[in-house]
Amino acid sequence: MLLDPFIVALFVCVVLASLLPVSGAPAEWLDGVTTAAIVLLFFLHGVRLKRDALIAGLGHWRLHLLILAITYAAFPLLGLGLRLVGGPLMTPSLWLGVLFICVLPSTVQSSIAFTSIAGGNVAASLCAAAFSNLLGVLLTPLLVGLVMQMDGGHGMSGAHVARIALLLLAPFVVGHLLRPWLGDWADRRKTLLSFTDRGTILLAVYGSFSAAVVSGLWQQVDAVQLAVLVGVCCVLLALVLGLTFAVARLAGFDRADQIAIVFAGSKKSLASGVPMARVLFPGAAAGPMLLPIMIFHQIQLVVCAWLARRYAAHRPEA
Repeated sequence: MLLDPFIVALFVCVVLASLLPVSGAPAEWLDGVTTAAIVLLFFLHGVRLKRDALIAGLGHWRLHLLILAITYAAFPLLGLGLRLVGGPLMTPSLWLGVLFICVLPSTVQSSIAFTSIAGGNVAASLCAAAFSNLLGVLLTPLLVGLVMQMDGGHGMSGAHVARIALLLLAPFVVGHLLRPWLGDWADRRKTLLSFTDRGTILLAVYGSFSAAVVSGLWQQVDAVQLAVLVGVCCVLLALVLGLTFAVARLAGFDRADQIAIVFAGSKKSLASGVPMARVLFPGAAAGPMLLPIMIFHQIQLVVCAWLARRYAAHRPEA
């Protein structure tokens, strides 16, 4: 977890796009391929969303409401607070990328993995992450528009809403409706489909950064701002981890549920974030949007791996 190979591949794509950016007709071709891959990605997300896990989790509604409140309310408010305090430290596009992190859904795989290592309620973590991703397809684009307005920008236009509905929401819904027929097939091919997921993300990163580099990204973002961005991501994660820990204890949840709340409530999904950014911010605008989530994702893996092992080391005897 200290150096996720996939994160390394993402940063290799950034370097490649910086040195050999695609432009002109090849860029248009890559854009079309990436858009088709994103549609397929969200279709497969819908197929793989386990309806029985969602239904089983309804009984633990207090835990799920708390995690959703942290993911989609507390997180954006913390991001806006950091933006208010540290506005001059970074460019508006990087701050928008930080705010974009704050409205993303939770992760699924790593939330479950860390909850399991720590000895927490794995079933609750699974259900919470599933709920978060289900709602994220609709909530994240809406919150992006709201946060942009609160930050002094423009909200979502009708064209943006139509694009989101066509490329993200419709494939997701169709995929989930077809789960009774395709679910077993998808469950048997998790390894193969993970390559589809990661390949789509790498395509999106390379294409977005190529467009941004051609438009002068590295003339706008220097090493100092990158260092500040790393610091902002660290502070954001520290704040939300402290918040989830405190609120879970004050709400009276037992230790296993507290662990699920900490890990499912503090994590943000790179797998959802990159394709969403590619759809919500087409062209060169997506490049600066992706830097924050890529950095935040690596930081959350390192910190949460340490935290999960710390929980495990202090697990009470049965």
